[in-house]
Amino acid sequence: MTNVIVIGAGQAAATFCAKFRALDHRTPLTIYGDEPEIPYQRPPLSKKYAIGDMVKSQLYLRPETWYGDQNIKLRTSVKVTAIDRAKRVVHLSDGTTAPWSKLMIATGSRVRELPRSITNNLSGLHYIRTLEDANQFGDVLEPKRRIVIVGGGYIGLEAAAVCAQKGMKVTLVEAGARILQRVACRETSAWFKRLHSEEGVDIKEGVGLSHFEGRGGKLTRAVLTDKSVIDADVAVVGIGILPNTELAEACGLAVENGIIVNGVCQTNDPAIYAAGDCAVTDYKGISTRLESVPNAIDQATVAGIHAAVGAASDYVAKPWFWSDQFDVKLQIAGLNRGYTSVVTRAGKTSRSMAHFYYQGETLLAIDAMNAPSVYMIGKRLLEVGKTILPEHAADIEFNLKSLM
Repeated sequence: MTNVIVIGAGQAAATFCAKFRALDHRTPLTIYGDEPEIPYQRPPLSKKYAIGDMVKSQLYLRPETWYGDQNIKLRTSVKVTAIDRAKRVVHLSDGTTAPWSKLMIATGSRVRELPRSITNNLSGLHYIRTLEDANQFGDVLEPKRRIVIVGGGYIGLEAAAVCAQKGMKVTLVEAGARILQRVACRETSAWFKRLHSEEGVDIKEGVGLSHFEGRGGKLTRAVLTDKSVIDADVAVVGIGILPNTELAEACGLAVENGIIVNGVCQTNDPAIYAAGDCAVTDYKGISTRLESVPNAIDQATVAGIHAAVGAASDYVAKPWFWSDQFDVKLQIAGLNRGYTSVVTRAGKTSRSMAHFYYQGETLLAIDAMNAPSVYMIGKRLLEVGKTILPEHAADIEFNLKSLM
């Protein structure tokens, strides 16, 4: 029996189903998601949704009726607990099994959690990954409340911005020497530190969280590794994510910091595909896991086409990301891995700037803060393998459009 099953109910899953169904109108197609919600967007959870600029229905990737109209069976609150490759069935959390001829793994990722020895199992501690997480986080956003943000990556900074905009007293703690240390240059880190300081966020770098303390089971303060103490009513932890690869590993698929896939997103079992945060693919000769919505869409599109008709053009990674903080939109194109120098292009205002990452004179990536035209030009040049001379990147009088 021909039957396609999708494990996971996020961006990659919804995209795969849309593309597959556009090309194959008859094959039974079922999505299994362990959350109670239909597929929804995650990026707004720590931004527009948390601050109240989006309502729940705006998060949904497709209306609920769309799945029925497309003859897609959507089973929420049902978790796939195991994949049996020999029998071609999946085992479900309700005790039943379901047969498949092709399988799409779109299990995404989960937050990296602090151990209980640090959290002491206190209430008032939040992670932001699911809609339920965001709802609970939104409930505590009240003016003058004291909040500690643990982690100076993009999730932590976005949460800090939301809390500051809500009038909370915000302290962000980053154990590394600087915020964004793992993902950005010193110049970008310094730029965002200044932005947050201007908005009232107290950023502490080079000091980590030792543990939380509380009273009556409720969080009351954070103790840092330098023995200093921060009084707090609430805490948010944003210290990275981990790919959900356990199902793949257990059934013998190749996994290395993600499920390894080829150009059409097949695993080492050609009947099984993977896409999104859980998948690893090639980028410039290096196995890379790209944690972004655009990557999930692009991979799932290729997988959906190949699963439906048996052929597709190979997926080509085009890394780009974004982050919204206060009145600033950061747009990133490319990967800065292996950069040797950074060139700054001044913006039109104090809240506009771009940083160009180079390896020699080869452009690798761009961080553009409120500089959409610079970002779009740089992104296009990176996609076609062209570069911008460093002196041209720095010269605000040089017309970058002339390079297109």
